[in-house]
Amino acid sequence: MNEATSPNRCRIVLIAPPLVPAEHICAAFEGGDIASLILPDNGMDDASFQAFAERIVPIAQTSGIAVIIAGDSRIAGRVQADGIHVEVKPRELAETMERLAGKMMVGVGGAKTRDEALELGEARPDYMFFGRFGYDNKPEPHHRNLALGEWWAEMISIPCIVMAGSELASVETVAATGAEFVALSSAVFADGRDPRAAIAAANALLDETAPRFED
Repeated sequence: MNEATSPNRCRIVLIAPPLVPAEHICAAFEGGDIASLILPDNGMDDASFQAFAERIVPIAQTSGIAVIIAGDSRIAGRVQADGIHVEVKPRELAETMERLAGKMMVGVGGAKTRDEALELGEARPDYMFFGRFGYDNKPEPHHRNLALGEWWAEMISIPCIVMAGSELASVETVAATGAEFVALSSAVFADGRDPRAAIAAANALLDETAPRFED
């Protein structure tokens, strides 16, 4: 995650949804603080996804945003991304962590229970993600993700990301759990919404309402 001059509170992780043009994603970077960007392939073939990522990665990194490729470490390496996001079993996660140690960040998602999260956490990933890409279609975050995020943030030192809802105001609900990061996708990229303004508004809400972390 980008830590340079970062605010001492819950920060935004942006997730690119399907069918959003690269320039629209990059426009969001102008709206204010974003810790990282997760790029899923969203059904694209390898060549198309790589070309898509190549347009975005350097712009994001110049803006101080870490770029995380979901799923494919080969493409992550080719586009010089900062990390990968995986949803795998604990053993495969441990193998991935070992293989990429010192090369790029590895974050993990997919845990639906505390036990699953703890098993994945044994590999010491760079973050734990609670939520599912593309399922932020209701105004509020899913209650299970909030509960897991609150428990994890209180008990475990590994940072967590909790998926927000489709309304920007839901960043307040996520921040109240103590989670280090809130993931935004449809709340920023819904039809007719200005991504710059959406990021600016989300940061303003977090500045106003998010608990501050201890140094």
